[in-house]
Amino acid sequence: MASRCWRWWGRSALPRTRPLSAGSTPSFRHQFSTQEKTPQICVVGSGPAGFYTAQHLLKQHPQAHVDIYEKQPVPFGLVRFGVAPDHPEVKNVINTFTQTAHSGRCAFWGNVEVGRDVTVPELREAYHAVVLSYGAEDHRALEIPGEELPGVCSARAFVGWYNGLPENQELKPDLSCDTAVILGQGNVALDVARILLTPPEHLEKTDITKAALGVLRQSRVKTVWLVGRRGPLQVAFTIKVPRPRKRLTELLLRTAVEKPGPEEAARRASASRAWGLRFFRSPQQVLPSPDGRGAAGVRLAVTRLEGVGETTRAVPTGAMEDLPCGLVLSSVGYKSRPIDPSVPFDSKLGVIPNVEGRVTDVPGLYCSGWVKRGPTGVIATTMTDSFLTGQTLLQDLKAGLLPSGPRPGSSAIQALLSSRGVQPVSFSDWEKLDAEEVARGQGTGKPREKLVDPQEMLRLLGH
Repeated sequence: MASRCWRWWGRSALPRTRPLSAGSTPSFRHQFSTQEKTPQICVVGSGPAGFYTAQHLLKQHPQAHVDIYEKQPVPFGLVRFGVAPDHPEVKNVINTFTQTAHSGRCAFWGNVEVGRDVTVPELREAYHAVVLSYGAEDHRALEIPGEELPGVCSARAFVGWYNGLPENQELKPDLSCDTAVILGQGNVALDVARILLTPPEHLEKTDITKAALGVLRQSRVKTVWLVGRRGPLQVAFTIKVPRPRKRLTELLLRTAVEKPGPEEAARRASASRAWGLRFFRSPQQVLPSPDGRGAAGVRLAVTRLEGVGETTRAVPTGAMEDLPCGLVLSSVGYKSRPIDPSVPFDSKLGVIPNVEGRVTDVPGLYCSGWVKRGPTGVIATTMTDSFLTGQTLLQDLKAGLLPSGPRPGSSAIQALLSSRGVQPVSFSDWEKLDAEEVARGQGTGKPREKLVDPQEMLRLLGH
C-alpha cells in the first residue's frame, strides 16, 4: 500500500511542544539545611537530558554544584546536531540551557570525552553523584545483505552531516540519483525526506552547513519513499497538528487506494518533486547496481499485521517486490553505546539498566534521557524524564545514601585532564565560538555558519 504526496512540505517532523516548568515536579528546596556540605554533582552529556538534569538539581538544591562534561567542544547535543535546520524555533530551548550554564554553581567542560580522557570511576571518586546523560550516539543496523554497499547510510549520519556534527563531515552522500528510499517512518525519516526535497533556496537562510547546502544544490533526487513494516495506524512519527489521528489515517488510506481524478492526476504528473509512504513493507536486501559499486534498489517483503493492541506485529505474507532507487537511508532507530567498562549496559536494549534513574548495583551513579529509557520521545519528554532522575538523586541525598564529607569535584578532574594533555573548553569559550559562527553567517544572511572542525575551534580559542 502506498500513500503519495506531491510536493515538498514545510512542517517539521519534530513536534514543538512547549516545555513544562520545573515546578511540575515536587520541590525539595525546603528539605536541605543551609549547613549541609555542598554536594558536588557531575553530569555527562550537554544535550537536553544533561541540561535539564542540571537545571533541576540547581533549582531544587540551593547549594549543589553541577559540572557538565561534553565530548564535543560545543554544547547542546541533539538540539544543535539533530534538530532540522529549517525549524529554528525548536532550538529556542538553547536560551534556557544558556541560563543554566551561566549559574555560578554550574560549569561546562567541553572537549572532554568520558571513557577516554577520564573514566567513570575517576568521576565517581571526585563527585558525590554522577549522572550519565550522553544520549544515543549510534544507529541500529538493518542487518540485511547489501547494507554495506556505497549509496547506503544511516539517517543519523545524514542528519549529523547536514547539521555539522564533526564525526559525520566525511560523509559523501551521492545525490545523483532520482529516487531515494528511507527505511523507517519516524520523525527523523520525515526530517531527512524534507531536507532532500526542499528547494535549496529555502535552506539558504538556515544554519545548515555550507558544505551540505552545496551538495544539495547539485542534488538530482526528485522522489523519496518512506518505507514501514506496519500500517498507517502504527507510524512512528509524532502528529503535532490538531487533527485527530483517526482522520489522518483515513486520509492516508484514501490517498493510497483511490484512483485520482483527471485534475489531480495532471497535477501529480507535473510535480517536480514527490514523496510517499509505503506501508506493510519490510526490507530484505539492498540490491547492488550491475557493477556492484552502489545501490540499485531495495527488495521488500510484503507484510500483514497479526495481533491486537501492543501485541500487533508485522509478519511476511510471502510476496516480495523490488523498489528501484540509488540512495538508501536507514532510519530504524538510534542506539546508545556503553561508555565505560565499569558501567552496566544492556546491549540488546541499548540502555543502562536502571530503576527510576538509579543505575543498577552502582550506588551514586544515575542516568537520564535516551541512555536511560531508549531513543523515544521528544525534547519535552526528555525534560520530564531528566527532572525525575534529578528528583531521585535528591531523594537519595536527603536519605544519606550518597557519600558524606567533601568531594573535590572538578579540581581533581582538571588536574587529571591537564596531566593527560586534554584542554577543556569552558562555556565562555563556547560563547566566543558562538560569536564567530554568527559573524561568519552574517555575510550570507544565515543565523550562523557552524564550525565543524574541532581542531579549528581549539585554534580559534588559542588552545
